[in-house]
Amino acid sequence: MSQVFENLVTGLSLGCIYALIAMGFVIVFKATNVVNFAHASVLMLGAYLVATWHDALGFFGALIAAAAVCAVAAALIDVILVRPLRNRRGGLDALAILTIAINVLIATELTRRVGTDILPTGAPWGADTTSFLGITVPQTRIAAAIIAIALMVAFWGAFKYSDWGVAMRSTAADPQTAALMGIRLSRVAAGAWAVSGLLAAIAGAFFTSFPASGVTTTTYLLALTAIPAAVLGGLDSTAGAVVGGLVIGVAVTFTAGYQDELSFLGRGLSEVVPYIVLLGVLLWRPSGLFGTREVTRV
Repeated sequence: MSQVFENLVTGLSLGCIYALIAMGFVIVFKATNVVNFAHASVLMLGAYLVATWHDALGFFGALIAAAAVCAVAAALIDVILVRPLRNRRGGLDALAILTIAINVLIATELTRRVGTDILPTGAPWGADTTSFLGITVPQTRIAAAIIAIALMVAFWGAFKYSDWGVAMRSTAADPQTAALMGIRLSRVAAGAWAVSGLLAAIAGAFFTSFPASGVTTTTYLLALTAIPAAVLGGLDSTAGAVVGGLVIGVAVTFTAGYQDELSFLGRGLSEVVPYIVLLGVLLWRPSGLFGTREVTRV
């Protein structure tokens, strides 16, 4: 029973990290209707910068600096690369393919810089763990859960009550009417990309900390496992991103925890289970758990 409880707590803490990553996907999609595959490489950029700068700035100083750089980088991706195609009425498929190309370019350069090394992020908790109620949880995961929850609450408050949040909700609901009411859609889009970059950097720093070994050449590929979390909850639902992240985190942790018992299904099942869960939900509800259903008159 203690193993079940330990897997649940660890899975929820991992799910908080997945939720942060998924929220980045959802924020951009709500503001621009673009599925931003470049989000994975921005996450790797944030983790790489933290790993590179933590000796000079300390972990939290490096985290703040990396978050700022990634916010600017994500906003520039929108302004310089995505917006021109969007203004020329490029289809959503073309925009998604563009973000895939951007993701490949950034990830290729980062993997070249990382090489064969494994770069630790320098989290102050290291490999320390905390034991309570008969279970053991890495302190890094506890810190990640606390910071993730704080960020999600802050975002919810800003999204609900700030002028930026009102503008984003209006843009997501009806962009044409929002533009007629004086809301600058380009500014909302750039702000959404910047927030997604900030969330990606913070999630990346914790995603690659203990029990993970650090930043490697496959970090951006691991970050793509957050896409099922975003789609599972519904690409236009921030609440769905949180729920989807928690579900995927628990599913991955339980599958890894009971890998020996599930060995007849093959090794590496925990890497596949997010997509299995996603498939099962989409067969039942194609728009995701909290996504808006599209109604088409025929």
